[in-house]
Amino acid sequence: MTPPAEGVGDPYALIRAVPIFADLSDEEADELWRSAERVTAAPGEVIIEEGAPGDRLYIVLSGALEVTKREGVRDITLATRRPGEVLGEMSLLEQAPRTASVRAVEASELLAIGPEAFRRLLERRPGAATTLLRTVVGRLRSTEASLVQADKLASLGTLAAGLAHELNNPAAAIQRSSELLAGAFEAWRQRTVALNALDLTAGERAALAELEAGVMGCGRMRDADAAIRREESRLIAALEKLGVPEAWEIAPAMAAYGWTVERIAPVEAGFSAARLPIVLQWLGSGLATQQLTEEIQRASKAISDIVHAVKSYAYLDRAPVQDVDLRQSLDDTLMILNHKLKHGIEVTKTFEADLPPITAYAGELNQVWTNLIDNAIQAMDGKGRLELAARRLGGEVEVRIADSGPGIPPEVAARVFEPFFTTKAQGIGTGLGLHIAHNIVVNRHGGRIDFSSKPGRTEFRIVLPVGAKL
Repeated sequence: MTPPAEGVGDPYALIRAVPIFADLSDEEADELWRSAERVTAAPGEVIIEEGAPGDRLYIVLSGALEVTKREGVRDITLATRRPGEVLGEMSLLEQAPRTASVRAVEASELLAIGPEAFRRLLERRPGAATTLLRTVVGRLRSTEASLVQADKLASLGTLAAGLAHELNNPAAAIQRSSELLAGAFEAWRQRTVALNALDLTAGERAALAELEAGVMGCGRMRDADAAIRREESRLIAALEKLGVPEAWEIAPAMAAYGWTVERIAPVEAGFSAARLPIVLQWLGSGLATQQLTEEIQRASKAISDIVHAVKSYAYLDRAPVQDVDLRQSLDDTLMILNHKLKHGIEVTKTFEADLPPITAYAGELNQVWTNLIDNAIQAMDGKGRLELAARRLGGEVEVRIADSGPGIPPEVAARVFEPFFTTKAQGIGTGLGLHIAHNIVVNRHGGRIDFSSKPGRTEFRIVLPVGAKL
């Protein structure tokens, strides 16, 4: 037998400390030691790189190593391995790329065992395969649990950032409009006083009453567009010609409520030249005040709608099992992801009018929609067509989510629901989104999920029972 490795104690004891090697004889342990390669690693040195070929496993002889998985720009720590533990067995068994990285956190020494030596061991000790299977299953569960939790936290962070962006626009509009409203109201009050001080004729009073009625019935302001901006310029020129001071202040509000140069003509005919500027200033100031008030109302409603969607999406303060309105559930998810949709994705919805509610774990079901829609957005690179449809099929309901992306290649289609499998670039995603969706639909709700894909269209089909007993 070869002499013990310097600085690692009894190497055979360390080898047999690994469960899959526990029953090896001294001769078998010696053979494994002879066929293996000793590897040293300084603190911070990477031993296994995520995405690299899984060509061997490692036994930790000394030191400590950290197992991490890349998620975007951060590393998720999955485990720390110490002397007597094994690394890299899953990728070696599958002959698949590494699903995680391993780096030394202190000076370490490892024993690297190649595929041929490992194959001979399994042939000689079939019982080791059973032990190995238990080890792999335990690690899969532990890794999946860690990544699912990390994935939830990452998703929560992404959603929070998106919601902050969505809330910022109406909040900024409220702040801006409220700051301007006080000045606009004071200007309108002063012009109302000036208007009331005028010694109007009976005809002018009748014209003013008609003007006031028209203002009350002018309806909501219109969104600014090129035509309205052109009318603003025409109104400013016309008002200045009529002697209205600071015409540029009131013209935008007048244009927003449908006032044109042609509409001013009847007003001009109803008042004397001396009184007309005061009347038009009063009119413009009133419309400006009304415009700011409506902007605040509209922005406040936008915030209220977002908050309502978040509460509904998360099912706050409610039991986990609910009677779920699928239309509302899908709409809430679209609202939550609106910051990703509104810059180039056309959304179409086809929901049956008499779609029944279903009994479901409401929050988990929203996670399914989020994963599928977010995947579709990424597949389309933020530009394309997203289709959502829902209908009843007897005692079940069917939801379809389709995108106009490049499609899923046939060679990977069979693996899309596997844990840790992803078609995204290395370090983007955990490979758990579709696996989680599959578990929620099939295992938690007794439903079905499948898909069809070709270039230009990928469609996921989810079928759920209406009255599941959960």
